[in-house]
Order: sequence, then C-alpha cells, then structure tokens
Amino acid sequence: MRFYGLQNTTLLDYPAHVAATVFTRGCNFRCPFCHNADLVLPSEDGSSYSQEEILAFLEKRKGILEGICISGGEPTLSPELPDFIRKCKQLGYLVKLDTNGYRPEVLEQLMSEALLDYVAMDVKASLDNYPKAIGFTSDGWYVPEGRIALKGRSVSDGGVAPEGKFALDGGFMPDGGFQREKIAKSIQLLKNATFPYEFRTTVVKGIHREEEFEKIGCLLKGARAYYLQGFQEGPGNLCQGYGAFSKEEMERMACLVRKYVDRVELRGLS
Repeated sequence: MRFYGLQNTTLLDYPAHVAATVFTRGCNFRCPFCHNADLVLPSEDGSSYSQEEILAFLEKRKGILEGICISGGEPTLSPELPDFIRKCKQLGYLVKLDTNGYRPEVLEQLMSEALLDYVAMDVKASLDNYPKAIGFTSDGWYVPEGRIALKGRSVSDGGVAPEGKFALDGGFMPDGGFQREKIAKSIQLLKNATFPYEFRTTVVKGIHREEEFEKIGCLLKGARAYYLQGFQEGPGNLCQGYGAFSKEEMERMACLVRKYVDRVELRGLS
C-alpha cells in the first residue's frame, strides 16, 4: 500500500486527539468541487511513501501521536487497507477513516474486526442529487456548462467545457452506474456503530439547493453528528467556477437538518 501525502501532526483531523494524516490516491467519485484533485486519479506520479515507511514513522512517534487519520482519495479502494490498519493498531494507535461510503462492504469488514475508532463519512448531497454532486451521469462523467476542467482532463483541453461528458481517465464507476443503496447502507452501519463517527457535507453553490437539506436530514435521522462545511475554491479543485454559500444560508440549511439530528454544526467558514 502506498500513500501520496503525509501530514506529520494535526490537531484538527482527529477530534480531541493529536494525530498524523496519510493520503491514498484514487477515487471512485469525480466530485467537480473536490479540493484534492491530484489524489483523484490512480497514478504513480509524484512522491509517495510505502506502508513500511509510514509504519516506521509511526513507530518513532509513539508517545507523541495518539492516532492516525487515513484519507484520500478514497482509502477503501485499497485492498491492503485492513492489513495496514491492523499494523497501526498493533502499534497502539487510534484509527480514523475518512470515506465517501460507497464501499459499505469494506466499512462493514473493518467494523466487524473492531479496527476503527472514528469514521468521517462525506454525504455528498441528498440521494436524488448524488449523481450531480459526484460528477456522474448515466453514461459518463461530466462538467456542467461553463465550468473549467483542470489540467487537461477535459475533452476540451482543460478549458471551458461544453455541457456534457468529459474524460477523467475515461472514468466510469466500477459497477457502471451509481447505486444509492450503497450510500444508505454505509449511513446505517455508522448510525449503529459503537464508536464515534460524523457525517459531513461540503456545501457548494452550483451543486446544492437549500431545500434538499430536508432530505439529507431524513437520510441521517438519529445520527450523532453532522457538519456542513464551507466550500473554498482553490488551485487544487478538480473544476473551477463553483461558489460558496453565505453563513446565513448555511445556517438555514443546518436548521432543516436539526429536526432530525441533534448535533448539527457549521465548519470551515472564513
């Protein structure tokens, strides 16, 4: 297993714990607002760390770090993930997993082996709006009209793309289509978990609508914690041209979810 980023110390990624964060590469979604575009596509380009190097780092940091956060990309795509987590646990580390929840079978396996101490699952949108939020149509990935696909990844040479399909490694979901039940299953698994977890949505103008947060609330009904995160456009975004909602708009969205989830907070607002 290889990692394409290491944050030596973080006080933010793992609530109430000092941790390190590692990043995997490759994702089964193509969210156009993604801020980690370099980690979306599988590639061996760029500097990376082997599993052995990360474990050696963690060995040296015992007594300083309490946990490790595994982010991406989408970590559950790696078949070596369970083995890596087992070795982290053997070193005495708490393990937090960041996931998009599209591989509930992996999440269920990790939970059954008690390998997880915290999970943060991205809820991209209401289930009806998921395909748009993850950049997927029934026959391919797309950029809405007027958006800019970065780094030559669009069929229009990375410029302003026409409305319709665009190629990111010719990408299609492994199963050929979005299956909403996979998201629902991961949500239910976490709602039944005995360890801490959170759900979170990066709220993006051009992707989300205020009224859909009623549906998100229904989907998460009974969950422990949900965060609405402010969108920030930057050079690392997969596509340019999206915007952020105001704090007041996001607070109205949060109020819709609070009817179903006790702890709903805003996060990452400037």
